[in-house]
Amino acid sequence: MKEEITFEDFLKVDVRIGTIIEVTDFPKAHKPAYQLHIDFGDLGIKKSSAQITNLYTKEDLLNRQVTAIVNFKPRQIANFMSECLVIGVYNENEEVVLLQASKEIKNGEQVN
Repeated sequence: MKEEITFEDFLKVDVRIGTIIEVTDFPKAHKPAYQLHIDFGDLGIKKSSAQITNLYTKEDLLNRQVTAIVNFKPRQIANFMSECLVIGVYNENEEVVLLQASKEIKNGEQVN
């Protein structure tokens, strides 16, 4: 288990729902990954690098809603600037399974 945090710490994390509108291969990444462009409604389009190539094809991901943390500082990954972190959980094979809403949600809505 990780270090205990306060509710105020949790409130600093901005988790939103967005729709993947573009998926491209990311050959310069150290581990197999995709470059994602995600529409967060009024927040605009943000880019993310995601190591999810084992379970998802580009076609699977296009137009899929995902959950992401949108208030991290941008992070340089090879020649790509990642602006948000798509949230997933590792399965028993150490593959990332994306977390998503069970119903369609308006892009940009905040997870509470």
